Amino acid sequence: MVNLVSILIPAFNAKLWIGATIKSAINQTWSKKEIIIVDDGSEDSTLGIARKFESKKVKVISQKNQGASNARNKALEHAQGDYVQWLDADDLLDPNKISEQMKIAELESEPLTIFSGPYGIFYWRIEKAKFVPNALWQDLKPVEWLTEKFQNACWLIPACWLMSRKLAETAGPWDKRLTLDDDGEYFCRVIAASRMVKFVRNARTYYRQSVGQLSRKYSAQSLKSLLLSTYLCASYLISLEESEQAKRAVSKFLQHRLQILCQDKTNIIQELNMMAIKLGTELELPVYKWKRRQLIRLLGRKATSDFLNMSEKMRVYVCAKWDEILFRLSDSAVKTYKK
Repeated sequence: MVNLVSILIPAFNAKLWIGATIKSAINQTWSKKEIIIVDDGSEDSTLGIARKFESKKVKVISQKNQGASNARNKALEHAQGDYVQWLDADDLLDPNKISEQMKIAELESEPLTIFSGPYGIFYWRIEKAKFVPNALWQDLKPVEWLTEKFQNACWLIPACWLMSRKLAETAGPWDKRLTLDDDGEYFCRVIAASRMVKFVRNARTYYRQSVGQLSRKYSAQSLKSLLLSTYLCASYLISLEESEQAKRAVSKFLQHRLQILCQDKTNIIQELNMMAIKLGTELELPVYKWKRRQLIRLLGRKATSDFLNMSEKMRVYVCAKWDEILFRLSDSAVKTYKK
């Protein structure tokens, strides 16, 4: 019996990308699949574009804007598959992605095993995607995976994963309290509920980088979300193992978050210190590189953060625009975006 795979796509104001993303799901060589798109109250033409793909295998659901976590939960409620494939509305799947993982999954006797794969970063031209291995590109036990993630500040995108329906139900739904780093919390929780993480080298995915993803201006709500996600992620590792190695990994994870967050909010140090104490570890003040320290002396912490963030946004903007021009001049534009 061939297992049904549910490809679940939450979408919000993704008119530029949603067509290509849906096509990448439809073009999966794994034949037994269903695709569920949940439009989360988009204000552009995302819903209309998605509707053009509706068929027996492609279902489109529309709801008022309630956030990405709610949209993902809604998609899972409607899913009938034995396996779940998450896919953000601007990312892409290699045609053989699911097939490569299902080859391994169908030989696996443990239903709580989860399957990952490599991802490449691109702007517009998928053929130019850069695949840069990190510490998570290997088979790992749950404790090992979380430890590597925290120690090396690395991650995998949602599209990398394929999990059984049983594991998704065991881990529970996406946390609707979270508006920022909701995917980080969710997959740490799923990993903690799994028995093994198996890395499938040929199951490739593509992560689209854009300028909007680089914003580091945190609202009160997003800051609260990131702090809650940070605590929950760390607690999942400690719940599995309270060893000194696990505590060191958690400490390094908190240090990394502190280095990001305290650029805008000085009171974050106290918040993360309290978090570290609850988790049985310690926190140190962030140590910046020489150039950044000099900028902080000249401009102050906030102005330095704003300057560096703007510089990076400009770099990405220029690279993305140039790649878009080359993309539109090539045949790949027609192949990727035309239905």
